[in-house]
Amino acid sequence: MAAAMAALWAAWACWAAAAAAAEEEEEWAEPWDGAVFQPPAPLGRVGVAGPAPAEPRPDAADLPVLLWWSPGLFPHFPDDTERIECGRGACLASRDKRRWRDGRTRALLFYGTDFRASEAPLPRLPHQSWALLHEESPLNNFLLSHGPGIRLFNFTATFSRRSDYPLALQWLPGVAYLRRAAPALQERRAWRRRGYAPLVYLQSHCDVPADRDRYVRQLMRYIPVDSYGRCLQNRELPTARLRDTATATTEDAELMDFLSRYKFHLALENAICEDYMTEKLWRPMHLGAVPVYRGSPSVRDWMPDGRSVILVDDFETPRELAEFIDFLDKNDDEYVKYLAYKRPGGITNRFLLDSLARREWGVNDATLPSYLNGFECFVCDREIARLEAERAHRASPRTSPAPEPRVAHHSHMGCPVPVPGFGSVEDIPENDSWKEMWLQDYWQGLDQGEALTAMIHNNETHQGRFWDYMHEIFLKRHQHLRPPS
Repeated sequence: MAAAMAALWAAWACWAAAAAAAEEEEEWAEPWDGAVFQPPAPLGRVGVAGPAPAEPRPDAADLPVLLWWSPGLFPHFPDDTERIECGRGACLASRDKRRWRDGRTRALLFYGTDFRASEAPLPRLPHQSWALLHEESPLNNFLLSHGPGIRLFNFTATFSRRSDYPLALQWLPGVAYLRRAAPALQERRAWRRRGYAPLVYLQSHCDVPADRDRYVRQLMRYIPVDSYGRCLQNRELPTARLRDTATATTEDAELMDFLSRYKFHLALENAICEDYMTEKLWRPMHLGAVPVYRGSPSVRDWMPDGRSVILVDDFETPRELAEFIDFLDKNDDEYVKYLAYKRPGGITNRFLLDSLARREWGVNDATLPSYLNGFECFVCDREIARLEAERAHRASPRTSPAPEPRVAHHSHMGCPVPVPGFGSVEDIPENDSWKEMWLQDYWQGLDQGEALTAMIHNNETHQGRFWDYMHEIFLKRHQHLRPPS
């Protein structure tokens, strides 16, 4: 039965991929590029209660309400409801779900990792927008990588530059983070003479959609790699505290000092998607190492200069990549070209610099608002604008058109189907854990998006019917894939 199901899902994956490729996408519009915070900008009163401005404030009873459906992310305390001051005016941010059906509740805010199609609030109320915040890995919820899933939402804040409120640089504190001086080459040569590899790999999350361990295992055949995490481990970190996986994801000073001794860091994301870039990319650059990177296909758009990262996919085979790393390891003059961005004036990428300059929120900076506050104010401003347009339309329907509904675009996430880290899908046995888990998970996300979309269109009110819809979709897929008799 399991083998039959796996074969069915594999066949469905081929069919769905072809269907997705044939889907005609609407023209993409530039994302929001305006300020959402009320002047004075970032250091002032941002998304929090504060003293009254010079102009009279609207009474709280008249303000639109933004309801966090994922209450664990509510960026205010200690109360359940907070007045926020934004660019176009004020809103109430709340996590009190008793406000759901209130006519003043204009938007529901969802956190992508917590969003479950089977638990979505139904019926969907016609006066409410749905807003999505999802800056984490695509693997946390593949429903959002498909058109029917992302189009459930009106506004988005994701790692994609194409989302409404982009969070692509969520892991990069600023240009100063990149300019930190690299260790002297003499220190690194001494490290190598002590028997350490030129390349370090530190991962403890092993079974992931990007299937990175499969590639690293091949790479290890051609070049020494010191692997310290649970994945392909061949060395121990020097202290028990550093061996704690919680430490490995932080900017711990001792860990940073240890990792900075390596000239090259294997920087492999857990999932592949445009603009999905994490500390795996930026941390090696901060430490003056060269990332050997696989992740966002468009990563070069964000690099500080034209040569600061080695891309795994630029090489036909792991052997070719290993030979290139070995060449740089033995040729200091060529190696330091990858660190030229650390010199004064070395960061030449205007797109990166402009993106950081426009960013209103901070990373690990208590003097700046967080992107949670920014996302709230983005949605608040949009809802105030929608209210104003609705009032104008009611007052003069002939001269003021009704506001057009906004729907998120597939490109606001749009992550592709996972592929093996090395080799092809056909080369991998059917009982391989990666193949059984991630391909099915990815395509089931499409089914879930279609099921919830159908329930909303049918004005369903009972969440329990979700699995009936899923079963019906599965049967239709099975019928479509069954060979003719």
